[in-house]
Amino acid sequence: MPALSMVADARQQVRLIPEADASAMPQSDERLRYMVEAHFDFIWRSLRGLGVPSGSVDDAAQHVFLIASQKLDAIELGREKSFLFSTARGVAANARRSIARSRERLDDVAIAASVDPAPDPEQALSSQQGRKLLETILETMDEDTREVFVLFELEGLTTSSIATLIGAPMGTVASRLRRAREAFQREARRIQASGGGK
Repeated sequence: MPALSMVADARQQVRLIPEADASAMPQSDERLRYMVEAHFDFIWRSLRGLGVPSGSVDDAAQHVFLIASQKLDAIELGREKSFLFSTARGVAANARRSIARSRERLDDVAIAASVDPAPDPEQALSSQQGRKLLETILETMDEDTREVFVLFELEGLTTSSIATLIGAPMGTVASRLRRAREAFQREARRIQASGGGK
């Protein structure tokens, strides 16, 4: 998860208009600013949970908001979060395909050295090993079950909120969540049995 300073830096990079110009901004710029302020953290975490490597997640988040800025007039009022999450799903899928094609693996030591070691409230897992284990398990899930699992278990959204966000019926969300939990438990038991969870 990002340190608070990393999130603040990324927010600064995403902002397209200086704060001083806020009074002169047209409505569309105010709407984009609102979207960034209200949803940046959620989109960052969602991208990370959907498989974007930590070294690429800031760029991916910027890409999501760049797409939103280009399609601002087409985004239905009140549906900004759904649009952003849908866009993040596509950006995450492209990032995963790119990684699969290039077969590049990030250097965990370099990543660990560049991350602010100070704990923050977003760190659900206390150790790098725990985070790596979670990422390993999430990689085994198909895209549909993974996104529901991330939104419910890691983001704390309700099933009705998830249904609205991804545009799926409640029953579908519940079914995907059940399958995701089963897959998570099965994979966690397998890893523990093989000694990989130590």
